[in-house]
Amino acid sequence: MSTVQSAARPGGAPAPSGRRRVRSISRAGAGPGRRLPLVLLVPACVAALFALLPLGYLAVRALERGPGYAWDVVADERTLQLLGRSLGLAAVVVAACLVLGVSLAWLTARTTLPAARAWSVLATLPLAVPSYVAAFAWLAAVPETSGFAGAALALTLVSFPYVHLPVAAALRGIDPAQEEAARSLGHGPLRTFLRVTLPQLRPAAAGGALLVALYVLSDFGAVSLMRYDTFTRAIHTSYRASFDRTPAAALSVVLVLMTVALVAAEARTRGRAGHARTGGGTARPATPVPLRRWRVPALAWCAAVAAAAVAFPLATLGYWLAVGTSATWDLDALARAAASTLGVAAAGAALTTLLALPVGVIAARHRSRGARLLEQAAYAGHALPGITVALSLVFFAVRYAYPLYQQLPLLVCAYAVLFLPVAVAATRAAVLQAPPVLEDVARSLGRSPLRVLREVTLPLAAPGVAAGAALTFVVCMKELPATLLLRPTGMDTLATRLWTETGAGSFAAAAPYAAALILLAAVPSYLLGRHRT
Repeated sequence: MSTVQSAARPGGAPAPSGRRRVRSISRAGAGPGRRLPLVLLVPACVAALFALLPLGYLAVRALERGPGYAWDVVADERTLQLLGRSLGLAAVVVAACLVLGVSLAWLTARTTLPAARAWSVLATLPLAVPSYVAAFAWLAAVPETSGFAGAALALTLVSFPYVHLPVAAALRGIDPAQEEAARSLGHGPLRTFLRVTLPQLRPAAAGGALLVALYVLSDFGAVSLMRYDTFTRAIHTSYRASFDRTPAAALSVVLVLMTVALVAAEARTRGRAGHARTGGGTARPATPVPLRRWRVPALAWCAAVAAAAVAFPLATLGYWLAVGTSATWDLDALARAAASTLGVAAAGAALTTLLALPVGVIAARHRSRGARLLEQAAYAGHALPGITVALSLVFFAVRYAYPLYQQLPLLVCAYAVLFLPVAVAATRAAVLQAPPVLEDVARSLGRSPLRVLREVTLPLAAPGVAAGAALTFVVCMKELPATLLLRPTGMDTLATRLWTETGAGSFAAAAPYAAALILLAAVPSYLLGRHRT
C-alpha cells in the first residue's frame, strides 16, 4: 500500500465516502483538466517570462542578417561537430555522476558504512569547487589530461553532488515498509532495490542528471582551460572575435533547443507518479544493510572520490599558497572581493528562490500542458553561456531600462536567469515528497489556494526549498562569465579576481582568491550535507 493511500485511510480503516472525496480532489489537483490557480499561475508566468528574456535577444540577433544566414551558421559542418562534442561530453559526465551520486547516496543513507554522516558531508563539498579551479588543478598536475578526458574528469568531480543530494534525500524519505514487504515476498536485496527502491529514486536521479547535463552544456571555465571546444567556448570565441553577433546568437539558439529536448526527456524519465508520505519524516528509519565483506571496498570507494574531488584541488592550492609570498597577495582586495561575492550571491539566491517557488509547486502538483511549458521555460536560460545571458540583459537595459545598466540589480537578474532551474528542481522535489492529500483536505475545509500554499505546502517543503536556496547561493558565488561582463565598475568578486590572475599567469597571486572562494562556498555546502544526513 502506498503512503498516500495510507494517509487517506488512517489505520487501514475503510472510509468509502472519504475515499471517494479525496480521490476526486486528487484527480482534479493533478490531472490535465484542472486550471492552474491564479495565486501560482501569475508569479510562475512572471518567472517564465524572466527566464525567456535571453531568447528575445537571441531572436533579434540571430535573424539580424536574415534567416538564410542564420541557417547557414547552424547547418555548417563545424556546428554539427560542436553538437556532437557537447552532447558527448554531457552524456559521459551525466553517466559518471549517476554512478558516483547514486552509489555514494546509497552507501551513506542505507548501509552500515562507518562514519556515514562524514562521508555524506564530504560528498557535498565538491559543490564549493568551481569547475575552472578543478580543471586548473588537474591540468597543472597532469598536463596529459587536457582535452575531452580532462574536461569530463573536472566536470564530473564538481557535478556529482547534484545527483547525490536529491537521491540521498529521497532514500531517507522512502517508506521502508514497501521494501520490507518486497523482502517478505522473497525478493533479494538486489531485486528489491531494482523493483521497489530504484523507481522511487527515479524523479530525484532524473532531476539531478538534468542539472548536471545543463551545467556541462553551459560550462565555460573548465572547457576553456582544458582546450576542448564545445558550444560555450565557440560562442565566447565568436563574441570576442567579431562585432557580428549573428553566428554566436545562432549557436546559442541551438543550445536552447538542446535544453528543451533535455527537459522533455527528463520529464518522461521522471514519470507521472509522485511518492509522498505524511509527517516530517518516515515512521521509523530503514534498517541499514550490513556491508560485511564489502565494508573495506566501500570505504576505499568513498575515500577515492573524496580525495579526487576535494583533497586534490585543495592540495594544489596549498602548493601555490606556499610558493607565493605576502608581496603577491593583496589582502585588502581579497577582503573586498569576498564581501562583494557574499553580497551578490545572497541577493541572487533570494531572487532565484522567490521566482522558483510557484514554478516548482506547479511542476510537482499539475500535469497539464501549461504546467509543463512553464517548467520548460524556466530551464531555458540555464544551458545558455553566461556571456549570452549577460549580453541579453545589457541589450534590454540599454534599450528599455538604462538606469540598470552596469548596476548590481542587473547582475542579480543574470544569476536568477542562469540558476532558476537549480531552485526549481529542489522545490519540485520537496513538494513531491509532501503528501498532496493534506492539501486536498485543507481545500475541502474551505481554505483558499493561497492559504493552502502558505499553511500546508510551503511548511512541508521548507527544508527542501532552503536546501535549494543554499545550493543556488553556492553556484552564484562561482559564476564567472556573466559576472565578468555585468559587475558594476570597480567591483570584483573572488571568481573574477581569480580569473584575472590566472589569465595573467600569476598562479601564486590567484591561489588566495581560489582558496577563499572554496572556503566560503564550503560553508553552505557543509550545512547542506549535514541537512541531508
